[in-house]
Amino acid sequence: MKQQSERLGRDPIPQLLVSLAVPASVGMLVMALHSVIDTIYIARGVGTIGVAAVAISFPVQMIFLALSGALGIGGGSVISRALGANDLEKANRAFGNILSMVLVVSFIGALLGLIYLTPMLKLFGSSVTIMPYARDYLGIILYGTISFAFGFSVNNIVRAEGNAKTAMLSMIMSSVLNILFTPVFMFALNMGIRGAAYGTVAAQGITAVYLFLYFFSGRSSLIIRLRYLTPRYDLIREILAVGASAFARQGSASVMLIIANNLLIYYGGDLAIAVLGIIHRVMMFTLMPILGVVQGMLPLVGFNYGARKKVRVNESIILSMKVSTFIAFGAFLLVMAIPGPLMMVFTTDPAAIEMGRSALRIMFALSMTVGMQMITGGVFQALGKAREAFILSLARQVLFLIPLLILLPLMFDLTGIWLAFPLADLFSFILALWLIRRHRGYFFSNNEKLKAAHLAVKRS
Repeated sequence: MKQQSERLGRDPIPQLLVSLAVPASVGMLVMALHSVIDTIYIARGVGTIGVAAVAISFPVQMIFLALSGALGIGGGSVISRALGANDLEKANRAFGNILSMVLVVSFIGALLGLIYLTPMLKLFGSSVTIMPYARDYLGIILYGTISFAFGFSVNNIVRAEGNAKTAMLSMIMSSVLNILFTPVFMFALNMGIRGAAYGTVAAQGITAVYLFLYFFSGRSSLIIRLRYLTPRYDLIREILAVGASAFARQGSASVMLIIANNLLIYYGGDLAIAVLGIIHRVMMFTLMPILGVVQGMLPLVGFNYGARKKVRVNESIILSMKVSTFIAFGAFLLVMAIPGPLMMVFTTDPAAIEMGRSALRIMFALSMTVGMQMITGGVFQALGKAREAFILSLARQVLFLIPLLILLPLMFDLTGIWLAFPLADLFSFILALWLIRRHRGYFFSNNEKLKAAHLAVKRS
């Protein structure tokens, strides 16, 4: 189905961005919704301590998310550019190498996680009261690592070839199944927090099978062959170079959460960890559509860059920036207007609601800048500019947020932890502007003749 990817270089950019970004955003919103509902199930069925246990376990899940995202996004960039250059052999070899790496990395990661489960949770900030719940939850989640890593990485590949609808359906399938399975395991089978983990693992396993069968259905531009699974150093290096920025972003977020959880235990106790866990769910639900726009933009920019259609690259970037900034500003207004009701969705604990109301407003104070940051990082990934993408991805968490998390509580106690987030957003936004200025030739076309010729083609 070569025409599946060829339309990326032919159809109008606004139409393509809608067709790619809307399914991705819907899928992301459904994923965020299932995370929200899962948290509600746990808060109602286990209590605030259960929410804290999931928050403590979340850095481990983020590490696997980082690894699979690095392979999927890095590989997706390679595949998009290869398809744009009409090099189907390279695209298939890249896909095969991604599958091989996913299997190896997820197996080794799950094995190490199970062996060192208790010391790992202590490192991540678990208190004595949280530990039994965190062990029950994460000990089960780790068994589903292979299906989770396969599903998340391959979802990016499906989107990279322009098939956003299938990518969306796989995310919706995983989320809906999770929403349906979790109450059965938690309440009908009386498994408590272990039931939430079983529901997640079962849903991810079924989704992985669905995506695996997709590549044997003839609907994909890519095919699975044993010969493509053989590691190729040049392809692995290219995939990892581009994917390193995605890994840096997610991996550094995991390190940041580990540090934040330990600080929260000291300055605010178990309640503060639960509040941060709830706020992360609010962030996911309000800002996930931006990630959908980024994922819709990636194949557009990658394909047209590979096809040397610079004006289409510029048009895709500018439109994506406008849309993502609009979404980010909407999230800012929502949180500023109703922080209390947003907290009440997840918990009935008055202390958690009161702490969360203040923390939400502080943490979202500069959230309107997030859209442009994410789009800028996505552009460098799609163009294969690994160094710039890596710098931007690493900067927010490592250069800005982690030092601020350590320093500000010394002056402002618990409030200092919440203040670190908007200040990190501000510094990251300034860095993104600086990188755009340095590489403005990729973001804004100055070739007027090229623009005029492109406009004439569009009118005809």
